[in-house]
Amino acid sequence: MAFFRTMTSATEDKSKKNVVIMGRRTWESIPAQFKPLPNRINFVLSRSGLNLDQYSNTQSFTSFREALDKLEESAFRQLYENVWIIGGSSLYKETFRSPHFHRLYLTKIHKEFDCDTFLPALPGNLKEISDPAVTEDIQEENDIEYTFQVFEVTN
Repeated sequence: MAFFRTMTSATEDKSKKNVVIMGRRTWESIPAQFKPLPNRINFVLSRSGLNLDQYSNTQSFTSFREALDKLEESAFRQLYENVWIIGGSSLYKETFRSPHFHRLYLTKIHKEFDCDTFLPALPGNLKEISDPAVTEDIQEENDIEYTFQVFEVTN
């Protein structure tokens, strides 16, 4: 979580924040005391719409396209530096098809778990790359080993 927080919060321009885009179920999975994700602009997608007025730096959109339109507004572009898609599965699938998608940061957990939600198949036009901000060493937390991988679109 510390790595996730650092990567999705860090900006070169300290006057700007990053945007994190998530689906409704991902939003609902965040414990109440951590909502909204601090030091980031939170975009939450829900087809039925959500009332998120009680949260600062948080906006609701009914589609990925609607969120992208907001990101392209000239006044809003002055507020953010990077955009991070943080789940769920259907949002990842839609993102992989987007012409704006260019890099994937993936945590590979070296243990089997009983799960009901999965990352969609990765696009065939990705190449694994090195990123100086990302360690390539095996990490371990609570006896669970994991590695970080970074992929970039090749075409």
